[in-house]
Amino acid sequence: MIFKLEEDLLLFPSPELAEEDGLLAVGGDLSIRRLMLAYSHGIFPWYSEETPILWYSPHQRFVIFPEKVKISKSMRKVLISGQYRVTENQSFAEVIKSCAAIERKDQDGTWIISEMQEAYIGLHKQGFAHSIEIWDDNELVGGLYGVQTGNIFCGESMFSKAANASKVALIWLCQNKNYTLIDCQFHTEHLKSMGAEFISRDAYMNLLSASSVNP
Repeated sequence: MIFKLEEDLLLFPSPELAEEDGLLAVGGDLSIRRLMLAYSHGIFPWYSEETPILWYSPHQRFVIFPEKVKISKSMRKVLISGQYRVTENQSFAEVIKSCAAIERKDQDGTWIISEMQEAYIGLHKQGFAHSIEIWDDNELVGGLYGVQTGNIFCGESMFSKAANASKVALIWLCQNKNYTLIDCQFHTEHLKSMGAEFISRDAYMNLLSASSVNP
């Protein structure tokens, strides 16, 4: 059953009631309070310009446990080489706009529409959303952004304009922050190759609950 949300009522149905594809609710808004309420309950928005706001909570979550991130021999050479410079929260707006603009295989357009960009830039200004930037000299060539809830990082998107740049960002995130979990939300072969795995919603919610108690 898909629930209709009202803009003046800050409330979500139980994530357990989501459809088979994870769709839980439609409507509402992208206010900071609603977004943080959603993430604290394992829910996130994902939609396009042709649809109203859609809220998802997958029955299985695709995640990376930071200590289990896979680093290939070729990636170890890239990391050791110092080819790229890594920064954090230095160019959030540029990262999210680059994620929206990058062309992706088998994807027509982007779900990171201007409304979403504005909402997450607002989250960033309040300290809830973060970015990792990858630089080649002074050029931004890769990065990622996401939302922090407790000590779980809910990854939203990444981009790469140079070889391995997004991988460097993800590995840096796993190795240099004290997150217990990187939530990738949905399956991709790229993330699977780096150690992402499925866990059940119950397992995810237990980790989320523990994270909010011990941020």
